[in-house]
Amino acid sequence: MTLEYLLEKLDYKIIAGQVSQPVSKLIYDSRLACQDGVFVCISGAVADGHTFIREVVQKGVTAVIVEKEVEVPENVTVIRVENTRKALAYMSAAYFGYPAEQLKTIGITGTKGKTTTTYMVKSILEKTGFRTGLIGTIETIIGEKTIPAKNTTPESYVVQEAFREMVDAGIQCVVMEVSSQGLMLDRVSGFTFDYGIFTNLEPDHIGPNEHKDFEEYMYCKGLLFKQCKMGIVNMDDLHYKQVLEGHTCEIETFGFSNEADLCASEPTLINKPGFFGVSYDISGKMDMKVEMDVPGRFSVYNSMAAIAICRHFGVKEEAIKEALLGIRVKGRVEIIPISDAYTLMIDYAHNAMSLESLLVTLREYNPRRLVCLFGCGGNRSRLRRYEMGEVSSKFADLTVVTSDNPRDEEPEAIIEDILVGVAKAEGAYVTIPDRKEAIRYCMVNAKEGDVIVLAGKGHEDYQEIKGKKYHMDERELIAQIRKEENI
Repeated sequence: MTLEYLLEKLDYKIIAGQVSQPVSKLIYDSRLACQDGVFVCISGAVADGHTFIREVVQKGVTAVIVEKEVEVPENVTVIRVENTRKALAYMSAAYFGYPAEQLKTIGITGTKGKTTTTYMVKSILEKTGFRTGLIGTIETIIGEKTIPAKNTTPESYVVQEAFREMVDAGIQCVVMEVSSQGLMLDRVSGFTFDYGIFTNLEPDHIGPNEHKDFEEYMYCKGLLFKQCKMGIVNMDDLHYKQVLEGHTCEIETFGFSNEADLCASEPTLINKPGFFGVSYDISGKMDMKVEMDVPGRFSVYNSMAAIAICRHFGVKEEAIKEALLGIRVKGRVEIIPISDAYTLMIDYAHNAMSLESLLVTLREYNPRRLVCLFGCGGNRSRLRRYEMGEVSSKFADLTVVTSDNPRDEEPEAIIEDILVGVAKAEGAYVTIPDRKEAIRYCMVNAKEGDVIVLAGKGHEDYQEIKGKKYHMDERELIAQIRKEENI
């Protein structure tokens, strides 16, 4: 292919060279530079691709895409664009033959609910015979192949590469989580989603390495509705109108509001040994009763979003009901079978909003005690620590404060911040920095009727300390403790 083909949907200026030259490979990582490659210079938070130009040219790269003035060796084509991240997205789409045009693409954004909703959509569609790929926080799924995730929304090149592989594997639809940072950094530019979904919005991902403030966070979420054909939104969320400002798509709504296109009513909790579930009625564009073995009001919203999407694929009611009853998502209210006496679950709740939603939901099932174990990540907003500490102390009977991903900070310093929040409410608490020992404490001291939540890690199977990831899977820790304690 030629450089001109890769640039066909971009505005650009030729600084040096010509665009008719052949291209062997599209590259944005200098370590992968090769003969006749085109290198896209990404200005990242850690490194700036423009500083690697001489290095990649020495390896054979013959064209570079830049957004700054640079000095480049002779006989190298230089193309100037306004935004190299956006250029990478459009060039990646072209490089892989515009695979999104051969798929039904579904993008889900929001503060919480993205992961569970993607799995619900995939499950429902596949029950009806639609082969469906998935890209998200936990993994990318392409047929029988799974690839562990590095980011909620991968770099645009990786997204397009996955789309290409899905098309080649005969997959018809793809459902993906679309993070605010993924939208801000143009990781999903270069194509138009068939469906864009908004779950909810609360302050999150605000800090030095994320969004500068809530307004930017909200604005970035709204970008999805400027690049999709149909927007499906939770109209019960206080911010949904702001998120939709400037939207260019058709809009459908879901929620408990009588004005919603899909309206939920009569939510009923289902509580059996080892089973926390919920049922509710849907009216409006569909009329049916829904039951699932995932607890709480947030599960109603997640499943309504999934139903609202799948309605457009002509999915039958029975397929929806069957799929929702069998939903299991790693690290999302994931019950670990230990004992009939108490319930132990793992959940990814890692901010105040998601933790409060989870604890309030579980409180409705009337546990003898609600025990919440969690920590907070290092190199992130300290405000999150105060808020999560206060939420746990307010809604749990016992808070067990431990370590999460301390990164470059000391776990004890993070715990001290959390305790500032814990002290604002009246719940009992203990601090145990070693996460395995904290889990052991919860299990050994469990009482009949307790519900114990291990919050924050969810699907993650590592702990990040001083720039290195160490293997740590809470499911394995639980199994080790059971063996050591004869539980």
